[in-house]
Amino acid sequence: MKKFIALAAIATFLFSCNSSDRGELVGAKGKKWFPEKPYGMTLVPGGSFIMGKADDDFVAVNDAPTKTVTVRSFYMDETEITNAEYRQFVEWVRDSTVRLKLAVLADEVGATPGDGGIGDFAFDDNQDEEKSAYDQYMEDNYYGLGEDFYAGRRINRNIDLIWDTQQYPDEYYVEVMDSMYIPLDEAYNGQRTIDVTKLKFQYSYMDIQAAAKNQDKRRRDFIQKEELMIYPDTTVWIKDFNYSYNEPMHNDYFWHEAYGEYPVVGINYKQAKAFCAWRTLYKNSFQKSKGNNFVNSFRLPSEAEWEYAARGGLESATFPWGGPYAKNDRGCFLANFKPLRGDYAADQALYTVEADAYEPNEYNLYNMAGNVSEWVNSSYDAASYEYSSSMNPSVNDNDNARKVVRGGSWKDVAYFLQVSTRDYEYADSARSYIGFRTVQDYLGTDVTLNEQFGDAR
Repeated sequence: MKKFIALAAIATFLFSCNSSDRGELVGAKGKKWFPEKPYGMTLVPGGSFIMGKADDDFVAVNDAPTKTVTVRSFYMDETEITNAEYRQFVEWVRDSTVRLKLAVLADEVGATPGDGGIGDFAFDDNQDEEKSAYDQYMEDNYYGLGEDFYAGRRINRNIDLIWDTQQYPDEYYVEVMDSMYIPLDEAYNGQRTIDVTKLKFQYSYMDIQAAAKNQDKRRRDFIQKEELMIYPDTTVWIKDFNYSYNEPMHNDYFWHEAYGEYPVVGINYKQAKAFCAWRTLYKNSFQKSKGNNFVNSFRLPSEAEWEYAARGGLESATFPWGGPYAKNDRGCFLANFKPLRGDYAADQALYTVEADAYEPNEYNLYNMAGNVSEWVNSSYDAASYEYSSSMNPSVNDNDNARKVVRGGSWKDVAYFLQVSTRDYEYADSARSYIGFRTVQDYLGTDVTLNEQFGDAR
């Protein structure tokens, strides 16, 4: 009887604490959510389209037969990722690497913020302040137990790094900074630069496709960890063209501000995916600091998403602007490519141009044809259109190193600029004519192409 009375009292207490719903099924409530268009992106409304070669396949590749497919709504970068945007990633990795090295050395020599010098860059958990119960628990139970002894510890980002050699605070700081630069005997012309092989980015992700098909395994079996160097391969300007003088592009294209708004090149498929992971991490760090909901991941587009976006709502068009010609009615070229049997200058550009050059398509996307080809998150298989789904088709085999690139580039003839033309490059290869842009899923299904044009049913 006593147990029954106690349970009844608990039930009465719980009901009184949640009486605002009047006992009705109203659903669990979270933070109110409002859709936010990501900076520099445009919304591509979902819909159906005819994917593949509508024109004659005059090169007889036969890898893009027409089929009707449907894609969901998503946001896409209005331009290809620029040098300036990718440099933000590189500089974040550089600064994080330096801060971690400083914190580790400070920990090894027992330096703390009160000591000044390198101690100012010690791990955040070394600060003289009371830890939260959560931070103390994590430190006691997780730190130092994995392969990385310092995993989980927070580096100090609240103090500016010192780059002026004459302002280094102590010999420990000098030691760390010296380790980030190329050796003196490898420097020339009075310049000593950062050793880009030290700029490595680590991230992890879950292989959802594999996990869904192998539910008898544990979750940790599908967690993939990546660590890779992220600096662009600037030597592509030399390696891609035998017996050609392109040293100025090798020397200046990525880092000089004159090319800041030009598309980044020399990026392989894996580096493009790493950039997407960093962009997600960077945005969600800000969201967390403001107490806002996390955004969903930035990623590379699938091949179907890329072609759908490139068409800009035009059905069976040859180019993003329609076609069938690469010139407008005034005889001006509409993209940056290699016209007139190799006259690179005919379109008023020798190499790449600014990422927002030329006119955008109907989705406000620039250079979906020409300038640089773009990595997409699909593996190349000549027969993939035959067996891929008609709903959000995506064929990406981790064992297939051939990854699709789309759009054609500044060094390609007009055929490769066609929205239906498929091409590929190996995932570990970087080229002077391949870049990328990112997408982000639209949360919800209430935006479709039909609704946009007032034809929803």
